[in-house]
Amino acid sequence: MGQIAKASAAIAAMLLAAPAFAGWEPSKPVEIVVAAGAGGASDQMARMMQAAIQKNNLMKQPMVVSLKGGGSGAEALMYMKSSEGDPNKVLIAYSLIYMLPLSARIPFNWRDLTPVSVVALDQFVLWDNASGPNTVKDFIAAAKAASSPFKMGGTGSKREDHVLTMFVEQKTGATFSYLPYKSGGEAATQLVGGHIESNVNNPSENLEVWRAGQVHPLCVFDRERISYKAKVTDTQSWNDIPTCKEEGLDVQYLMLRAMFLPGKVTQEQQAFYVDLFQKVTQTPEYKDYMEKQALKPIFLTGKDMAEFLEDDDKLNATLMKEAGFVAK
Repeated sequence: MGQIAKASAAIAAMLLAAPAFAGWEPSKPVEIVVAAGAGGASDQMARMMQAAIQKNNLMKQPMVVSLKGGGSGAEALMYMKSSEGDPNKVLIAYSLIYMLPLSARIPFNWRDLTPVSVVALDQFVLWDNASGPNTVKDFIAAAKAASSPFKMGGTGSKREDHVLTMFVEQKTGATFSYLPYKSGGEAATQLVGGHIESNVNNPSENLEVWRAGQVHPLCVFDRERISYKAKVTDTQSWNDIPTCKEEGLDVQYLMLRAMFLPGKVTQEQQAFYVDLFQKVTQTPEYKDYMEKQALKPIFLTGKDMAEFLEDDDKLNATLMKEAGFVAK
C-alpha cells in the first residue's frame, strides 16, 4: 500500500475511532426526516445512515427514520421550517428543496434551514421493462409509433423526474404521459407490472428489479458513465450503462443528497452533525452503499457547501422555468 493510501486509511480509522463531538450532543433520539415515501432513494439512504451510526457507535442516542412525503414532500419541508431551534431533527434533502417552492408556491426557502453537509450526488437512469426495446433509439422510435403516449413514471409532480421527462420529449419529439408516484419504489413496481412503459428512477430505486431481470437500463443522464465496474447482474455492471448523450439523447442532470438542520440551531449543534456525517462517510456501510446504489461520493460543508447550494439552486430554477413548471 502506498504512502497516500496508508495515510487515507489512517485518517479514516481515526475518524471512526474518535469519540463524538466534544461539545454539544443530542440528549434524546434524533429524527432523520425523509421528504418521500417508503422504498425510495431518500428512504434507503436514511436507513443506511441509521445503520452506519448504530453499528459504528457514532452517536449515543438512536436515530429514527421519519417518512414525511405528504404533499409531494411539502410535509417534510414545512415540518423542518416549523422546528426552528430543534437540533434533534435532520432532513435528508434533495432537489425538492429548490423545485417544490417554485412549482407549489409553498412558503419555504432552503436558506430557512441550517446546512450541514452534502454527502452524495445521485444520478438518473432511463429504464424500460425487460420486454421492451433494448436501446434508446428503439425506445424513442417505439414511443413515437405508439397509438397513445408512452407512460413515464416518476416520483412526484413538477420535480426532477418530471423535468427529465419533459426534456426527453423536447430532445426527441416523442410524447409521454407522466405519472407521478409517491416514491421511486412505487414507480419501479409499476414498471415491472407493465402499468407504465418507462421510468427515470435513480439507480438504487430500480436496483433489485434490474438484478431480477425485470427492467432494462437504457442510459444514464450524466456526462460520464457510472464509475462502478463490479457486475450487478449476471452480465452487466453500472459502468456498462451508456450515457444518454452516447445514445444520442443529450440530457444531463445530477441531484444532491444533503443534510440540513432546522434554522436557528447553535454553531455547536451544527458542528456536531458536520462531524457525525463526516464520520458516516468513512464507514464501510457508506462506502458499500455508494457502490451498490451507484452514487457519487462527495463531502462538502461550510463555504464549499454554501457555494454548491447557490449554484445548484440557480441551475434547478433555470430547468424549472424552461420546463414551464414555475407557478404563476
